[in-house]
Amino acid sequence: MSVGPDGSITTEIGGRTLRLTNVAKVLYPETGTTKAEVLEYYLTVAPAMLRFARDRPVTRKRWPDGVEAEPFFEKNLPKGAPDWVPRVTMHHEGIRSGRGARDIDYPLLDDIAVLAWCAQQSALELHAPQWRIDRDSGEPLPPDRIVIDLDPGAPAGLAECGEVALLARAMLEGHGMTAYAVTSGSKGMQVYAAVAEANDAGRSVLERAGSTADYALALAQALDQHLPDLVVSKMSKDLRPGRIFVDWSQNNPAKTTIVPWSLRGRSRPTASTPVTWSTVESGSARQLTIGEALGWYAEHADDLDALGS
Repeated sequence: MSVGPDGSITTEIGGRTLRLTNVAKVLYPETGTTKAEVLEYYLTVAPAMLRFARDRPVTRKRWPDGVEAEPFFEKNLPKGAPDWVPRVTMHHEGIRSGRGARDIDYPLLDDIAVLAWCAQQSALELHAPQWRIDRDSGEPLPPDRIVIDLDPGAPAGLAECGEVALLARAMLEGHGMTAYAVTSGSKGMQVYAAVAEANDAGRSVLERAGSTADYALALAQALDQHLPDLVVSKMSKDLRPGRIFVDWSQNNPAKTTIVPWSLRGRSRPTASTPVTWSTVESGSARQLTIGEALGWYAEHADDLDALGS
């Protein structure tokens, strides 16, 4: 490790040379959390986080001036990105944006060095789709997981999300898929399941649905039918106060979801964190701060196989 005259640090992380700048900069003024602490957090949880992110194009939400300033989403690799950052070029037609077709070079969050580079870029939030890239062809593979995103409308909160998550778990496990609960680090919760685990009944339902997005929609509608006073599966925001919106649309191939273990760019440094089903059942799930998430990780580090994607 070497320190430059400008205070920058050049070090080796994961076999790659990385220049770190402004490491003492406070990114979360309310708690005084610095870029160095963000970097330490991501380096610590990397083994777990990479399980959810590997081979998926990553969109970064960056706060270079801290969370009290305006952030911006970044898909394309910026000029000056290290040449060792793995990337995939994807063609976007630009129909919705009206800016015409263009190619975007997405980074692939495949190792600890790339994660450290994201932290150096003050990319506090990392978002990924529910599908992976075929490394041989560079083309997207079919979605390999389903995510049920639970968004509470006040005064509903995480306890109510947990009630819906437990029913979603039962439905997914009825189709042979192991369900994992993750707090969003913001307001709500996600439930993940691997498509490959589906049993005959689950595969039949998936085939009839035609896509994981349509399967998730059918599941959201079933949750709505079972818990009509608590769940809403329609997009209308007028229906959401006091209820849990089951956002099935996160399974659309064009959509991304916060990567489990990612930080959030809120006033306090909360993180999206896996949560045990016993915690969900007790109604005691909560959004953990960076220090609490590190404590949770240390306690459950031996259970990574059960907490990965």
